[in-house]
Amino acid sequence: MSSPEPVAPPLRRRGERMRRAVLAAAVDLLSREGLAGATVGAVARAAGVHETSVYRRWGTRENLILDALTTELDAALPVPDTGRVRDDLLAFFSALARLLATPQGRALLRLSVEHDDSLEDRRGPYWSERLDRAVVMVRRGAERGELAADTDPGLLIEAVSGPLFVRVLLSGAPLDDQLVRGLVDLALDGARPRAGGPGPGRGPSGASGRAGPGPR
Repeated sequence: MSSPEPVAPPLRRRGERMRRAVLAAAVDLLSREGLAGATVGAVARAAGVHETSVYRRWGTRENLILDALTTELDAALPVPDTGRVRDDLLAFFSALARLLATPQGRALLRLSVEHDDSLEDRRGPYWSERLDRAVVMVRRGAERGELAADTDPGLLIEAVSGPLFVRVLLSGAPLDDQLVRGLVDLALDGARPRAGGPGPGRGPSGASGRAGPGPR
C-alpha cells in the first residue's frame, strides 16, 4: 500500500504567506500543465497546504485560478502619456512584452484561448479590456496631428499586439526590444498623415487595406 504524498504542515503557511505560496504554485502548474493540471488538490500539494485551506480561502477553483493570474498584473500595463505617440506605444508594448515573458502572462494568454466549461468566460476579457484602454494613446496621437485623423485606433493596437501573442502561443520566438520597436514603427508608418487622403489600413470601415476610390 503506497503512502500518501507528503504535505507541509498547514500551520507553517498562514495568512498572506499561505496566499502567496498557493498563488505561486497555481501559476507554476498552469504554466507547465495548463488548466487540466491545476486542480485544487494539485495546487495545495505543491504549496504545502491542506486542500481544505485552499477552499476556505478561495471557495472555488475558478476563483483561485483567476486570482493567481491577475494578481499584480493589473499594474503591469499602465497607459503612458509622454506627449509623443511613438514613445507611448514603445513604453506600453515593451511592458506588454515583459508581462508575456513572465509565467503569469504566458499562462493567462494560453488560458485565454483554452476551452474549459468549468471556468466563467473572464479570461479573454482580461486582455481585451486592457488593449481597449490602450487606444487612447492612438487617439491622442491623431489629435496632435502625429497620425492621420481617420486612423483606426483598435486596428493599430492589434497590429502590434497580435505578433507578440503569436510568438507566445505558436512560435516561442523571443520578445525583445528590437521586435517591439520594429512592430511599433511598422504600424505607425501606415498611420502617418499623407497628402492625398487616407493611408493603408484606414477607410470608412477602419478595416480596409486600401484607400477609397478617387474622384470620378
